[in-house]
This record gives sequence, structure tokens and C-alpha cells, in this order.
Amino acid sequence: MNALNQHPLIKAYVAQNSFGETLGMNFTILEKGKVEYHLVVEQKHLATPKAAHGGVISALLDATVGVGALSAVCSDGKVVSTIEMKVTFFNPAFLNDQLTASSKLIKQGNRILFLEAEVLNQANELIAKASATLNAYPKEKAGYISAVAEN
Repeated sequence: MNALNQHPLIKAYVAQNSFGETLGMNFTILEKGKVEYHLVVEQKHLATPKAAHGGVISALLDATVGVGALSAVCSDGKVVSTIEMKVTFFNPAFLNDQLTASSKLIKQGNRILFLEAEVLNQANELIAKASATLNAYPKEKAGYISAVAEN
């Protein structure tokens, strides 16, 4: 496990992320900018009797690029927000599918980061891909106290 998983700002993010908890998503940071997020498709995620809602897949992708970007800037006392994200769907995700989303940091500037992510099911079938632009800013602006993430 990468030490970034234990970074105080990452831990504070996990503690505050009610949305991810509600959807049943969890992640592991593999390295700076590279995250794996997991989600098992449950009844609450379905849009039809068989297939997951695209919003769930989009949320998984947004979380994946978000934590990927956060892992790249947390040591600087910064957090991130998504500026824009494009999602392309390739295959449906079905009830009980075990989804894994992974991020890749493409470019990092002082404030702007660009990441890509993809979601695969347990059979390694591509479900969706995303490209996203994120903004990095001081953690205090997001409501994290200054003591969080001090090294």
C-alpha cells in the first residue's frame, strides 16, 4: 500500500466523503496520480431491471480522477475539484458486476491537472472511459482545517 493512503488530507477526505460511502465505492492509491476505485453494482445502482445507471458509472469515474488528482497535490496542502469531465460509455454494467476504475495522471501544472480513467468489469470488459480537467486549490477553501495535511 502506498504511503499516500495514510496522508492526513486523504484520511480527512475519506472521513467526509458521504457520497462515496452511500454508493459503496472504495479506493486504494497505488502511486501519485494512480488510483483504483471499486464498486459492486447493487440493486440501488440500477436504471433498468438489469443495467446500472450511467450516473453511477460517471460518479465512479469522477471519484477516480478526483482522488487521482488529490493524491498528486495533497502533500502541497491542496485539494481538487472537477472543472470538466467527458465520459464515453462502451458497455453496460449489470447487477453484481464488480467494477474497477483506474486513473492516470496525464499532465500536472501548478493549479490545473488532466487525468484519464477507465472502468472495467470482472471480465476485463471496458465499461467506460473519462478524461477530466481538475483545479487544485488550498485545502482551507474546501473547509479542511490548516492542521490537516501538515507534514
